[in-house]
Amino acid sequence: MTPVDPSLVSGVRIASRDLVRLWGFLGRTVAGTGLSASAVHAIIEIGNQEGLTARDLSARLRLEKSTVSRLIRSLVDAGEVQETPASDDARMKRLHLTDQGRRTLQQADGFAAAQVTGALARFDRSRQQAICRGLTDYADALRQAAGDESQAAPGIAVQRGYVPGLIGDVISMMSRRILRDYPFGAAFETRIARDMTEFIPRAESPPNGIWHVSRGGRAVGSITIDGERLGQNRAHLRWFVVSDDMLGTGAGKALLRAALDHCDRKGLRETHLWTVRGLDAARGLYERNGFYLAEEYEGDQWGASVTEQKFVRPAP
Repeated sequence: MTPVDPSLVSGVRIASRDLVRLWGFLGRTVAGTGLSASAVHAIIEIGNQEGLTARDLSARLRLEKSTVSRLIRSLVDAGEVQETPASDDARMKRLHLTDQGRRTLQQADGFAAAQVTGALARFDRSRQQAICRGLTDYADALRQAAGDESQAAPGIAVQRGYVPGLIGDVISMMSRRILRDYPFGAAFETRIARDMTEFIPRAESPPNGIWHVSRGGRAVGSITIDGERLGQNRAHLRWFVVSDDMLGTGAGKALLRAALDHCDRKGLRETHLWTVRGLDAARGLYERNGFYLAEEYEGDQWGASVTEQKFVRPAP
């Protein structure tokens, strides 16, 4: 442990109090929604992962189960959230946003994005990234100091290279995740299968790599870097996914770190990725790791019209 200057402690505490006040958390409502801070955070978490349970939400919000139970009931009564029986256990309820809840989420996201953008626009890009990294590192340190293992995930073991069954596991995870929310159909699954089949023989080429996290003999998370496909010393980040039961464990963060460390070691000047609008939790992770939104356009390559996004991360 590194000794800490007391003046830094005082400075961080003052800045933290300022943040709480400037974010409006001392008021009865936040983000112009008419809802409390805990309600808005609940809507954000449910929106980022439809199908959460009350137990999942309790862990993410760091609130007692009884408090979360009352919070969910108030959101259901307000028309923001609906409960459905879990397909694997009828005694368990899964949480989903209603149309009204999605509008509330959009409003809160817009409010927060405008607030952050207005502040960060005062700095150049390197300072913007430094602020993002500093806040992220500080939040991680607070979790670890509080004994919260859910995000730090010290036991996550990232393995590199192809193993039998990896292609099938990745296709299954991506299809279950994406097709649950987007009407792409079989075209999406067959495209992934075709592209992965083409890539795997090249996976051991120096600029390329594929990493995974496994549990119970199957892959529960994976990420790929194709350093050849785009040319001009650019990397293509592909097939980044973790299974539902690994969300919040830090597996995604560990996989992304392994892939980006590889890009930096190989001297790849940029890392590109393509995704669709609406995957806000993933976007937050990308942006905290130096990606910025470079393009946004309507596309139908997957069989349905969606807003596609291109993110780019310049080499440090």
